[in-house]
Order: sequence, then structure tokens, then C-alpha cells
Amino acid sequence: MLNRLFLLIILAIPVLSLAQIERVEPPNWWVGMKTNTLQLLVKNPDIGNATPSITYKGVRILQVHQATSKNYLFIDLEISKDAHPGTFEIVFQSNTGENLTYNYQLLEREVPAENLMGFSSQDAIYLITPDRFANGDYSNDIDISLQEKTINRNDDYARHGGDIQGIINHIDYISDLGFTAVWPSPLLTNNMKSASYHGYAITDFYQVDPRFGTLANYKSLAASLRKKDMKLIMDMVANHCGSNHWWMQDFPFKDWVNQQSNFENKRPINNSNHRRTTNQDPYASKRDKAEFQEGWFVEAMPDLNQRNPFMATYLIQNSIWWIETLHLGGIRQDTYPYPDKDFMADWAGAIITEYPNFSIVGEEWSVNPLLIAYWQTGHKNKDGYESNLKSTMDFAMQKNIVDALNEPEKWDQGLVKIYEGLANDFSYTKPRDIMVFMDNHDMSRIFTQLKQDVTKTQMALGYLLTLPRIPQVYYGTEILMSDHEKPGDHGLIRTDFPGGWADDSINAFTGEGLYKDQKNMQSFLKSILNYRKSSKAITEGKTVHFAPFLGTYFMFRTFKDETVVVILNKNETPITIDLKRYLEIGLTGKTLTNIVSGNQVEWLESMTFNTSGITILSTKK
Repeated sequence: MLNRLFLLIILAIPVLSLAQIERVEPPNWWVGMKTNTLQLLVKNPDIGNATPSITYKGVRILQVHQATSKNYLFIDLEISKDAHPGTFEIVFQSNTGENLTYNYQLLEREVPAENLMGFSSQDAIYLITPDRFANGDYSNDIDISLQEKTINRNDDYARHGGDIQGIINHIDYISDLGFTAVWPSPLLTNNMKSASYHGYAITDFYQVDPRFGTLANYKSLAASLRKKDMKLIMDMVANHCGSNHWWMQDFPFKDWVNQQSNFENKRPINNSNHRRTTNQDPYASKRDKAEFQEGWFVEAMPDLNQRNPFMATYLIQNSIWWIETLHLGGIRQDTYPYPDKDFMADWAGAIITEYPNFSIVGEEWSVNPLLIAYWQTGHKNKDGYESNLKSTMDFAMQKNIVDALNEPEKWDQGLVKIYEGLANDFSYTKPRDIMVFMDNHDMSRIFTQLKQDVTKTQMALGYLLTLPRIPQVYYGTEILMSDHEKPGDHGLIRTDFPGGWADDSINAFTGEGLYKDQKNMQSFLKSILNYRKSSKAITEGKTVHFAPFLGTYFMFRTFKDETVVVILNKNETPITIDLKRYLEIGLTGKTLTNIVSGNQVEWLESMTFNTSGITILSTKK
């Protein structure tokens, strides 16, 4: 009778399954990591009053932290070298004697950390807005559990249905063009009421947006790219989340996001003053610094407080989780100067410590090389700041190229901007590691910026792809996509790629319906991109350029016996240039090949150009 009563008592104690714990993040981890500690965020009603325990060889609890909210618990684990892959129970015992059990999984690492190679100047990156590229799975267009439930391709700010499968379906197209890496804008859940398509208002940092696909799809994309010897770059956001993020209804701590008390008490929220120079300005006021760092990027994007140590750890572990899960080839970090800069140094440092050959590029939207240089690792900053960041984005060179090509030529004034822009490389620790581009998802298409001039667009892109940089090209640039009807309109900048939807009358993937200039631009980029794959002169070579002369600009890239010559000519009428100006390069008498047309050219005393444009020659046969 007593045994039966004891059994009934045991059965009466509730033991909850994995699904009954609301949330544990990271959702899994790995053995054999260089950093042997892990902090778990546990979310469940009244979990803060529970006492966790673990019985698993090689894993022990170092410390348990209660949060302000009783619905959270943070658990510091040590995962020793003796720990083996497997599943173990985390048992939570409440003060009433009730037990909750969560099964946590430790995985075997599939790829050694040193084999996760980041991107470099040997790569060329194709940037995609996934919702607007190709719809590979119509069944996931609408998810009734999310707030934005419609598809409307006639609305530039609505969802259009592009997804991960659409990218997978067209990897061959991207690879054949000559790109070696793909950077999709964020693919994580954006459960926002409107404009959720762009991906930058993340509402769950561990979930793929179901309208883009599943985690399995994301892994398949990464694996499909690796089969083509290509890399996947993940677009991450450490500065902010979406205003409908799940934690906005129940914050762990009182300082989880900046201006949290204003939000909770429904008082006005101040947006950032966007004064990024407060990071470097020795005279910056405390007020300006606070307004920049603590202001929300926009009303729909709450500003995360990385000075909270639990938030800091959460973001670092989240990035490492995605690197390990997808075997990433790099990270692009959005709005890099906006978060706490000391945290960003810790974040980048933690990633590079774990993955020494990895690459991160940070977005610093500035045309001042001094500000760009500040963020690159190894730069000798007067304030002693070390970023641990390999790469930043070259908005300065982008502007120089556009201004130079748009300016009427007056005694070489236009091309001097390109010449002096490249000369500013003395500012950078390693110019070759900086990412350069002509347009992206936040600015007008380069064809629009250059007033729909095909020749100038070719000049800009050809020069871009031969610079001592990491080049990035935005999807559709290869077919002269434009936003000239409303320049700068973000919805229009992110226009659907023709052929990405079954009912499209034009298909840029196959060339069907494209006009001549579009096909020529595709062919032009394909020639240069595929040439640069095997050109050490372009990807690693020494750079020498000459001051603009008679409306022309010559740049030489040299590696051992290979020299690539890039010539920009703004003259609309024929002009002959005396090549003795470039005698020091040592090309006299050599035969060079035009890498676009295939025609051969003798480097003699002079060269005649019949019209404006770009010429790219190589000594390589």
C-alpha cells in the first residue's frame, strides 16, 4: 500500500517536456569550442524561482543569475574538453518541489574552426535582397502566424515572395557570372506589421523567417554554395531588433534596451541623432554621444543595450551559433558604429578568437576615409581603440567614382577625384581588405546615379572590379536595373529581379526579353569577374596609378610577370595618348590582351582611343 501511495505521489509531480519550456537560447551548442563557457537564456513563466541542475560528464553549472523578470533565468555552463556530444537534461526544481526538464543537445563540430575561411580580395560578392530575387517556393509566401499576411508585387514596400529556395535555384547563374560569395540581406524572422520584406527589424534572432523558408533551407543554401566553392555571408544586426520582438513584452532586465522605461511607460522615444563621428570626436559632448548611442535607429527598431553584460553575451553567442550552424564564409554587420563600440570590439574579438581565418565587414556609412580607417583592425587610433574588425565598407571611394564620372571633364578635374580617392589608401591599415561597391540595398542603383549612361556604368563597374579591394555588386546591377522614376526610393531600389517569378515575361537568368545593353552589361561583368578569379595581379598585386592626363586615367596592377592595365577615358572624340608617360611600368613592346573583347594590343609609343569608356588589358596570355 505504501509503495503504491509513493508511486502515486511521484506520478503527481509534473515533469514538463522540451516543448513545455517556452525558450532556451542558444538552442544547442558544440563540444570542442575554444571558449569553454556558455550562457543559457531560459524563458518560462516563473522560471526565475527555479533551481537548475545538470548531471552530465564534462558539463557543470558555474553560476545561476536571476533576472529582474521572474520569467527568465540565465545559467553559466562550463563545457570541458572531456564533454562528449549528446543530449542531457537540465532539471529545474521550483520552491514548491515541482520539476521542469529540458533536454539540451551538445553537437559534434562538423568543420574545424580554422577551415571556416572568410572572404578576401580574391572574392567578388553578390548582394541580394531575398524577397525580391526569386520565388522558389510559393507554398511559404504567406504565414498566418505572422502579422504581414499578404503578397503584393505591385507595392514596393510589401512582400513579394522571394525566398531562400529562389537563391538556391539560381546559384549556377551567380557562379557563372563569376561571383564567389553571396550576401543575402537578413533572413531571420521579421514579424512586423509592414515592410517586413527587408529583414532588418529582427523579431527572433534564432529563427529563419518562415516566409523565406526553414533552417534546413538556410543550411542547404550554405551547402549548395560550398559545392560551387562559394561562400555564404550572413547579414547580422547587433544594434537593434524589431519593435515586435518577443522580449519587448517581457524584458529580462530594466536596461535590456535603451530608453526602456520610456517604452514601457508609453512615453516618447528619441531616435538616434545619427552623429557617427561621436565615436572618434575628441571634443564630442556627452549629450551628443548619448543621443547617438542610445537613440533608436527608427521608431520600429528598438536600440539594444550592449552594455548590459547578458545582452552582450547573448549577441556574441548568437553570432557564433550561426557561424557554426551554417559554416559561414563571413559576416556583414549592419550599422556598425551605432552599438557600444567597446562591445563591438569584444564581439569581433570573440569571433576571430574562435575562427582565426574568418572575415567580418562593418557598415560605416561615411565618405571620410579617416572614419572608415578608424574601424579597421590594427589602425593606430589616437584614443587607443582596437576594433578587431578586418573590413569596413568603402563609401568614400563609391562617391569619388560617381562624382568623377558625372562631372564634365575640365582639365581632368573629374578623374582627379578617382585618383586622389585611391591615393587616400595611405589612411588604411590594409586597403585590400576593405569592401568597395557602386550601389547597394540602401542607395540608388548605379545606373540611376550615373544618369542612365551605359558607358559610364561600365567604367564604374570595371574600375571597381580591378581595385585593390573586395568588390561587392548588387543583384540586378548586371542588367542595368534602375530606380530613376523615384531615385533613392528604397522599395524601388529593391525591385524584383526579372525571371524570378513564374509569370515574369522577362527572364534575366536566361536572357529572354533583355535588351541589347542589358545583355552586353551581363557579358561585360562576366568577362571581368571570371578573369579576376585567376588574376593574382588584381587580387594581390602591387598598384601604381598616374595622375589624370588629357581626360584619361591609367592604373596598373602587377604581380610577378602579370600586369593588368585599367584605362578610363572621358573623351567623347578620338584622342591619342603618348605611352612614354608610363615607361616605368616596363610594358614597351609587349602584347596585351583586352580581357573583355579578347583583342590584342601592342604597347608601343602611343595609343588611340576613339570614344569614351574603359579599357582593361593584361599581359597574361
